[in-house]
Amino acid sequence: MNYTIDIKRKFKGVLLAGLALMAVSCTFDEQIDPNGPSLQGVLNNATGRQLNEMVVGVEAAMRNGIAIQTTGSGTMARELYLFDADPRNTGDLLGKNGSTLDNNTFYSTAPWAGRYRAIKNANILIEAVANTESITTEEANAYTGFAKTIKAYELIQVLKSYNRARVDVADPENLGPILEFGEAMDAIRALLDEGLADLNAAGSEFPFTLGGFEGFNSPATFAQFNRGIAGMAAVYDGDGQAALSALGNSYLDLNGAFENGPKHVFSTNGGDVTNPLFKIVDNNGDQIIVHDSWIDEAEAGDERVALKTVIRDNPTSQDGLNGAYQTALYESNVSPIDILRNEELILLYAEANMLAGNLPEAANALNVIRNEWGLADTGASTQQALEAELLNQRRYSLWCENHRMFDLRRYGLSQTLPIDRAGDVIYNTLPVPLTENE
Repeated sequence: MNYTIDIKRKFKGVLLAGLALMAVSCTFDEQIDPNGPSLQGVLNNATGRQLNEMVVGVEAAMRNGIAIQTTGSGTMARELYLFDADPRNTGDLLGKNGSTLDNNTFYSTAPWAGRYRAIKNANILIEAVANTESITTEEANAYTGFAKTIKAYELIQVLKSYNRARVDVADPENLGPILEFGEAMDAIRALLDEGLADLNAAGSEFPFTLGGFEGFNSPATFAQFNRGIAGMAAVYDGDGQAALSALGNSYLDLNGAFENGPKHVFSTNGGDVTNPLFKIVDNNGDQIIVHDSWIDEAEAGDERVALKTVIRDNPTSQDGLNGAYQTALYESNVSPIDILRNEELILLYAEANMLAGNLPEAANALNVIRNEWGLADTGASTQQALEAELLNQRRYSLWCENHRMFDLRRYGLSQTLPIDRAGDVIYNTLPVPLTENE
């Protein structure tokens, strides 16, 4: 029996392919419900087409929780406000009147759940590959190399918000412990190396199709994405030499297009979702408002200000907070969101060189960023001055992309943030959800 099915699949409550990226035509045995096949049905001798659906599910799930994580961390880092109907976005996240963060509400639970949804889907794919005889060894390596790479990326996003992560979640009945940052990062880096080994043994073509990885949709080119993430992980782990080695095998290009890299893709197709960070200009509700300090402290002539934000016809206010600018980061509700673009790799390369003591090359990389956005070369040359320059370039290049809170935390600078209202408190880490407490 043939069915044209929506990619949204549920396996014992686990959204496996959800949020369709493409239409798929598959053949199932008549006794299997195509709208809700059992988990066991795909974990035992899955077909290539079933495995391909799982790949789509992994990619789609990477988008879960991305808006809440981005606006939550951005608010805590005083780079934006989310003005909407929920007072916790301007209350809890800014420590209004000394309020503490809640470990059982949307801003702490949704990012965690979203990232672990993708990780769960990747683990199911890995298990299904191990239990099928319908694919070749090269194809098996392609699936697992993809899944391990995505798992590692998602775990890094968990660490950025929570400073801790539960890495071993393959067996839901026997979860591993929640690890502190360093131990978790060691496991992530090892996972990336495993993924690279699998990709190197995967042949010349993927047996599946990816939606947002144009130019990175073969084992060799996806391996470059893997190395980009490995470079990121090494930088975050303070390992400059390893970062430089990994980035040298990525798609880093000091002379290349800044926007090059994989992306989260969106559409208005049935079953899919639109870009949750797109906001209509001058809308009175549900707005991402730019923190005044991001505008006021921008260097004269920095083209990123006009590119990423727009001044409203009328300034807006909520809960004692004010703003005249709002986001213009995305042109429409189907604009893609970058996963890891070349611009970020250049910034990571600059930081890796600083960690390795190559200060002139770090300055050179930062000048590539500055020159692209209409700024003259930096005058920074010392370690301290280059660190300040790096953080400033990351602040403006990566605005509203879930970086600023983590950057300030890892450099011990969170308490330098402005206090928006008397009685507000600065927090730089989301609490691990109540349901995860051990």
